[in-house]
Amino acid sequence: MDERVMVVGRVTLSDRAAAGVYEDASGPEIERVLRGFFAERMEFESRVLPDEIPGIEEALRGMVSAGLPLIVTTGGTGPSARDVTPEATRAVLEKELPGFGEIMRMKSFGRVPTAILTRATAGIAGRSLIINLPGRPSAIAECLELLAPAIAECLDHVAGWRPALADGIGGR
Repeated sequence: MDERVMVVGRVTLSDRAAAGVYEDASGPEIERVLRGFFAERMEFESRVLPDEIPGIEEALRGMVSAGLPLIVTTGGTGPSARDVTPEATRAVLEKELPGFGEIMRMKSFGRVPTAILTRATAGIAGRSLIINLPGRPSAIAECLELLAPAIAECLDHVAGWRPALADGIGGR
């Protein structure tokens, strides 16, 4: 059995959470959901940042440089002027994987017609997979469940190891 610990970066993008107006609920939800979907031991390197491109880029580049295989962002993917997560992410990516955002929008649209407004994306930078998730905590489990098999496969190709999916995830 592989005893390595998967260190995952998680970045919450919210002006108000970064300013302490309210507590970040989305970041801890990412941790809870990923721990349930993957059998690997996990640790998280966390950031809560305002919606500003330079700071987002710096955080993502730092996590990529540190060799984190998976980096998940939450928030900042909508159409408002302050929603800049996809732009910051694309500035860091070497290869975009638009299917991640496409499947999240497609799945969510049946329940929430405004889900088509999200601009979430994903891609590869170095040996890291970066994924943008919605900022709403209730959408995180729904989206990550769809993505879990692709995350495992992508990490195998990019980082050189495949995290094991928990029973019942991805049709297992």
